[in-house]
Amino acid sequence: MKFDHIALVSKNIDKSLSWYSNHFDDFKINYKDDTWASCNLNGISLSFVSPHQHPQHIAFNITEKEAKTLFSEKIFKKHRDGTSSCYINDPDGNKIEFLIRPKDE
Repeated sequence: MKFDHIALVSKNIDKSLSWYSNHFDDFKINYKDDTWASCNLNGISLSFVSPHQHPQHIAFNITEKEAKTLFSEKIFKKHRDGTSSCYINDPDGNKIEFLIRPKDE
């Protein structure tokens, strides 16, 4: 298991990207559409997500074997980028995403 990304909820993806671009020198946009953006900020993977699509969360990349061992009762939802994931809450209600990436990544 390793850190994958942090996702922040954005009411306006373009406005968020503009703000981060203006405030941080080492900010790169990897992908953007109307509902989410994938970026890199000082070597950290940062996503901006629409409130109706995903909760604000921190994500960890796990293997299929780890998913079966740790989360056998969870359903992993397929995403448009080929990944699949499930969310759990920590004791304080913070969302944690566990993400399986396709084997070729």
